[in-house]
Amino acid sequence: MTKAILPEENIRLNAHFSSQEEAIRAAGEILQEGGYVDEAYIAKMFEREEITSTFMGNYVAIPHGTDDAKSSVHASGLSVLQVPDGVPYGDGNTAKLIFGIAGKDGEHLEILSKIAILCSEEANIEKMLQASTKAELLDMFSEVES
Repeated sequence: MTKAILPEENIRLNAHFSSQEEAIRAAGEILQEGGYVDEAYIAKMFEREEITSTFMGNYVAIPHGTDDAKSSVHASGLSVLQVPDGVPYGDGNTAKLIFGIAGKDGEHLEILSKIAILCSEEANIEKMLQASTKAELLDMFSEVES
């Protein structure tokens, strides 16, 4: 049986972070605790951020490791942080939805593309921010699992 990309325990509702670094670390730690990545992957997430911001607009950030982090990834996984009050992210941006991604064998591109499609509609962003249960958020991500 393959590991679920987004199980309920990978979702944090109503999270609060004082900095972008804190949010990225939390997204990475969820992936590490779930056995998707080893600790070195979190450092690679920070490295990626130094190369280019993972803020995508629409209150969405998608932190992930650098290309050379492949050996730190054990399984494809996704963490979701819902931050209703937002967290400062990059140059004057605010992130309210943070998706930590780890992809095995190139799967991160497919996961990224599904998230991008889901987040391209502001109504979906609003729905994710209003979700009061993990199940509500999971329903929106059933596409990412397929």
